[in-house]
Amino acid sequence: MSKNIKLIHPRNQITEVISRIYKRGMTTTSGGNISIIDDNGDIWVTPSAIDKGSLRASDIICVKKDGTIIGKHKPSSEFPFHKAIYEARPDIRSVIHAHPPALVSFSIVRQIPNTNVISQAKHICGPIGYAKYRLPGSEDLGDVIADEFKKGYKAIIMENHGTVLGGSDLTDAYERFEALEFCARTILYGTQIGTPNYLTDEQIEAFESQAKGVLPEMESVEYSSEELEKRLEICNIVKRSCQQGLMISSYGTVSMRLKEGDFLITPTDINRWDIDLDDIVQIKNGQREAGKTPSRAAWIHQEIYNRNPDVNSIIMTQSPYLMAFGITGKHLNVRTIPESWIFLQDINLAEYGTHFRTHNNSEIVDNCSTALIIKNDSVIITGDKLLQTFDYLEVAEFSAKSIVLGHGLGEMVPINDEQVEDLRQKFLT
Repeated sequence: MSKNIKLIHPRNQITEVISRIYKRGMTTTSGGNISIIDDNGDIWVTPSAIDKGSLRASDIICVKKDGTIIGKHKPSSEFPFHKAIYEARPDIRSVIHAHPPALVSFSIVRQIPNTNVISQAKHICGPIGYAKYRLPGSEDLGDVIADEFKKGYKAIIMENHGTVLGGSDLTDAYERFEALEFCARTILYGTQIGTPNYLTDEQIEAFESQAKGVLPEMESVEYSSEELEKRLEICNIVKRSCQQGLMISSYGTVSMRLKEGDFLITPTDINRWDIDLDDIVQIKNGQREAGKTPSRAAWIHQEIYNRNPDVNSIIMTQSPYLMAFGITGKHLNVRTIPESWIFLQDINLAEYGTHFRTHNNSEIVDNCSTALIIKNDSVIITGDKLLQTFDYLEVAEFSAKSIVLGHGLGEMVPINDEQVEDLRQKFLT
């Protein structure tokens, strides 16, 4: 989907995003609905009782400002609360409602996830509202949800129902939806292995403050054939990471070394699902490609490349099972299966704040390990080829998932020291 969504018809926007939600397992065939209100006041909305896994643009319904319905299906049964939200909040131009499993878990125990579990979610999601249970599809449900939106919320937990989120456009709403479900999943997985720790508002503000400032612009830029190939490789890995649930719209940085300390890196403030070749930022001699803003983590990538000549690609992201260890501070023992240990060896935990510019960050950049978790922030994976680095990320997330899922079965029995030494002799010497 193009970054300039104003140039895409609401029908196509809706089908693209509902497809993402369905394929990521965040709604069912019959569940969930999306709408957009256009400049004419007409509301475009998903249809009722039509397979969410195969929606086409022609299936999307238009409810005109005067109430006339245009389309071959009935509008979603939840259309009343979409309409109520738009009437209550003129700044809201798109609404997403779905039943993602983790947020439903919070809704059925009648709790709100604490988004201070990771650095940026508080600013993306904002404060979270809570709507009492009402009959689905009823005007009464629309009233209680609209009342919550009138309080200024853009994200609402619906009691025994799911969640509803609004945004200035569909991309904004989806980023909020994805970030909130990520927080919920990470908290749930974290509680399986320990006690989640949360950042204070002061810690989050300190992160936001230190992350500001960009590199100076270079006067001219050249694009070699090799660089163009690497741009495509970065875009493909970013989109694959999003599809695999290893990266979310609002967070994730990928870079590749060009030569010496020069590299390509993903930008900041661009939805990861929509990233394109011309979004990638060239960094050369400590300067950035003109007119582009690199990831706020660009300085960490630069330091890793400068101090680790064998590292040629870096992925810095948040994946839910790895971050379960990041928010609890529990050690992730990757001696689960031979492949995990061979690829990753040991995964260390760095304290929150060690990734700040002003901190002595040698723990992160010196003798850079294949995988490192920064508490309540991210995981950093390094490697030679980018596909190899992505494979390491997948292996790390699978290892973390196996441990979280196995925790309820009994105590983990890792590969022993003798077995590890055999692996070392065969594969690493």
